[in-house]
Amino acid sequence: MSVPYVLPLEQGPNYRDLGGYRTADGRVIKSHRLIRAARMNELTEQDQKFLTSYGVTTVVDLRSPREAHEWPDRLPTGAAYELNPVFPTDETQVSKSIIELRRMYDKDPLAGFLNMVTTYRDMVTRGSAQRAFRRFFTLLAAQDATSGAVLWHCTSGKDRTGMATVFLLTVLGVPAETIRADYLLSNSLLREKRHERLEALRATNSSAALIATNRSLASVRNEYLDAALVQIQTDYGSLMDYLTNQLGVDAAMRAQLQRQYLSDAQ
Repeated sequence: MSVPYVLPLEQGPNYRDLGGYRTADGRVIKSHRLIRAARMNELTEQDQKFLTSYGVTTVVDLRSPREAHEWPDRLPTGAAYELNPVFPTDETQVSKSIIELRRMYDKDPLAGFLNMVTTYRDMVTRGSAQRAFRRFFTLLAAQDATSGAVLWHCTSGKDRTGMATVFLLTVLGVPAETIRADYLLSNSLLREKRHERLEALRATNSSAALIATNRSLASVRNEYLDAALVQIQTDYGSLMDYLTNQLGVDAAMRAQLQRQYLSDAQ
């Protein structure tokens, strides 16, 4: 199996099983336990059946209440669902219509980039975000120790889901370079969706500034992740300090999560 395993869904372009990633001490994340994902409202019936058979038992929705209401999840059979919003509204702007984006970003080609940098800083400093990530770890720790997969998602599965995954992989002991590579993988997995969005803008004679902004909003970049990590260092000390003091993942919880989701190398 490739690492990570991209789930073969009909309408789920950024769904991945994190199983197979190795930690710095040589252990391996178990398969069929931890799945990062994107929006679930477009899943086909076959996709839902696949996720059910794959073992998804818990779905954590990191979107805003409005996103969850307007585009409700299509859940695997029997899966528990919890809305756990990182922000009260969609700060990433990925759910905005072309008309809304034109009104907001039609003039400045850097507006989308700057919005994302600010959003990533907010994802580590805002109280709502810290509460959501704290709850995320509580839910992970409460899962059955030996079976069942937790799936967490936002709209595109790249920003809110991306930071949740950065935090989780750090707690599990995955090396930083692997964590960054997993974060950046969203760019290739969302390439087709991003192309469709940009082509729709070009078809309506959108400005070069709006197209540039949408390219920034629809992508992940090293600079976005670094904005969050530098903010953590500036305000909270190390990333581990942040996980412990702001998100409540102390040494005991780290050990528990590692027992639940890691296995010895084969």
